[in-house]
Amino acid sequence: MPEFPDIVVYIEALEKRILGVPLNHIRIASPFLLRTAVPPLSAIEGQDVVALRRLGKRICFGFKDELWLVLHLMIAGRLHWYSDKVKGSKSRGLAWFDFATGTLVLTEAGTQKRASLHLVKGNGGLAKLDPGGLEIFDADLQQFESALLARNHTLKRALTDPRIFSGIGNAYSDEILWEAKLSPFALTQKLTSAEIERLFTAVKDALTEWVERLRAETGDKFPEKVTAFRRDMATHGKYKEPCPRCGTKIQRIRYASNETNYCPNCQTGGRLLADRALSQLLKKDWPRSPEELESLVSDKL
Repeated sequence: MPEFPDIVVYIEALEKRILGVPLNHIRIASPFLLRTAVPPLSAIEGQDVVALRRLGKRICFGFKDELWLVLHLMIAGRLHWYSDKVKGSKSRGLAWFDFATGTLVLTEAGTQKRASLHLVKGNGGLAKLDPGGLEIFDADLQQFESALLARNHTLKRALTDPRIFSGIGNAYSDEILWEAKLSPFALTQKLTSAEIERLFTAVKDALTEWVERLRAETGDKFPEKVTAFRRDMATHGKYKEPCPRCGTKIQRIRYASNETNYCPNCQTGGRLLADRALSQLLKKDWPRSPEELESLVSDKL
């Protein structure tokens, strides 16, 4: 799922191409994409884009009369830009946004179509789509601590809950927790003041670093390679690869369609966190450390 750094870079690329430019026409292929009927999409056709902004993990296109077209890419939604409008019109997608300068195409991989499009009016309309999470770069340490400690969740859950923090998902939460040297299963209300401050710094540092990396990677091009797994990430998607800080093999916890990646040496004091599926299978034989895991694997070979 595109998260804070990806959405920021998407918006910056869009600003260069469509800010102040009229949206001539919208075509939607999937009946499940558009979630609102009033106002109608025809209300913004022919109107200039007057603003672009982020709302959590959503991209908001502003038009006159306080109308906002709000796009949520969800897990598999991606955007593509075609300066050649003929090529754009022939591309496969869920929706096409024809601007005077080119065509923006929305695609979504897989069979589960979860991306959504809303057309709402004013700040009140936007507020109904806003989960309410804290904007990290608008907050100080005290505000961050209050949001973090409001409920006693695991750190992984707290960071990825859009009602608590805005724009952070599965991938960048792994990177943040690695940067902070904290366990994804640590409980928020058991953190020390020093750990909370370290986490606050890590959130800002990790998100800033990845915005800068993606900007450098994209340059003047449109960001086409938006993915949750990036070669230079420290832990996310790096199962069994060496931790770039200490060399210990990265481990993972799998649940549903997601996984959490962590360094057992840097983040959990050398303790191997129990993968739900495997730990239920192995029960008391579940290894407690990376060394025990290596021995278990060796014995099986």
